[in-house]
Amino acid sequence: MYTSFYTAARGAMEEQRKLDVVANNLANVNNYGYKAKTPVFSDLMYYNLNNYNGDDTPMKAGTGILVEQTKTDFSPKGLVTTQGDFDYAIVDSGFFMMRSPITNEITYTRNGHFSMSKRGDEFYLVNDKGNFVLDQNSNPIQIIDGELSGQIGVYGFNIMDGMLSVGDNEYVPSVKNGQPFLMPGAKVVDHALEMSGASVSDDFTRIIEAQRAYSYALKMVQTSDEIVGTVNTLRG
Repeated sequence: MYTSFYTAARGAMEEQRKLDVVANNLANVNNYGYKAKTPVFSDLMYYNLNNYNGDDTPMKAGTGILVEQTKTDFSPKGLVTTQGDFDYAIVDSGFFMMRSPITNEITYTRNGHFSMSKRGDEFYLVNDKGNFVLDQNSNPIQIIDGELSGQIGVYGFNIMDGMLSVGDNEYVPSVKNGQPFLMPGAKVVDHALEMSGASVSDDFTRIIEAQRAYSYALKMVQTSDEIVGTVNTLRG
């Protein structure tokens, strides 16, 4: 009885986490270069029923689910033409490399909505956070007489899974991703931006699924609580 109570409670908590991920997708449906995220569930430990001698039995019971990780879909999306002089989109795979002017931290993004920023007596190409856009030599790109001082660099990773989101459509690689490498053949289109990877229809379907699972889990919690209450009454 207590196992069913805690299993259902765990299920409700994890479905809430799924709703949080889907809600974040919907909130970014109009953000250029956004990559949709999907929660990945795993089963928690199973145990043997009617196990009197420590032997394995054909009847097993689980102890719930857990959101093990949140995967990001980095597949390229469609492009939209813009009027921005410093809007860029990567046609295929790869990332723009950014560098913070404050911490020198390197991040990667698919959002090519850039602008011109004055630093001292010079102008640089930056993103919405004010981070420098780096060229193919990993140097900040200057804007001189309306022209870029270097070609925008596009960088890739051998393994995409496991990149860490740091907010504002920017990512940092984990150890498993390995070192970034320059993609000299990558095509960058100006006056264009990559559309968001979030799908309203898919995410609304996930919301319905999560809401139903959440409702069933709460009903199971209520039923388990009622059974425990009845048993305690009988004992009294």
